[in-house]
Amino acid sequence: MGLDGHVGPEADTELAALALKILVAGGFGVGKTTMVGAVSEIRPLRTEELLSEAGETVDDTGGVDQKTTTTVAMDFGRITIRAGLSLYLFGTPGQDRFWFLWDELSQGALGAVVLADTRRLEDCFPAVDYFEHRRIPFVVAVNCFAGARAYGAHDVSRALDLDTGTPVVLCDARDRDSGKEVLIRLVEYAGRVHTARLLDAVEPQADPA
Repeated sequence: MGLDGHVGPEADTELAALALKILVAGGFGVGKTTMVGAVSEIRPLRTEELLSEAGETVDDTGGVDQKTTTTVAMDFGRITIRAGLSLYLFGTPGQDRFWFLWDELSQGALGAVVLADTRRLEDCFPAVDYFEHRRIPFVVAVNCFAGARAYGAHDVSRALDLDTGTPVVLCDARDRDSGKEVLIRLVEYAGRVHTARLLDAVEPQADPA
């Protein structure tokens, strides 16, 4: 704003910028923290703690034996998709004892990415159920780990019994471009879903006979 109170073009651009909230969810050790860190253009905020012996009885580390830390609250990052469109990324904790945080994190979210590992596909069922029941649009992103058996998007969709039209994409959570493509796919899909719901809501009801 100038001395005369006029809002200049830089401020106009800033005011016109759109920021969307996106969740990154999935099972324990699936790569949520890795994905947020890979795509974020700012230093990501992490709330990780070392895995302890006490947690061995509740955290299933099968298939992720090298994992030494776990998210206990959330991960946070930001990425600019294009001029005027930024995404704020909130990575959710994977263990069920931290699921009470999900309701708070999901408020105001445009949609979610559910990361899946085909070695432990059942671990992403709770996230899929959570977003389906709350009608939050989501895409399933299969994190392609080295040595894991390769499955196509259609196979994963059938195995998870996803609703028709829910996108399934293959990705590498460590790669920024791969993660960005997943986020773009989510924004496009969520935009279509929310637009369809808005049109349904304003569609005039037929007069009763």
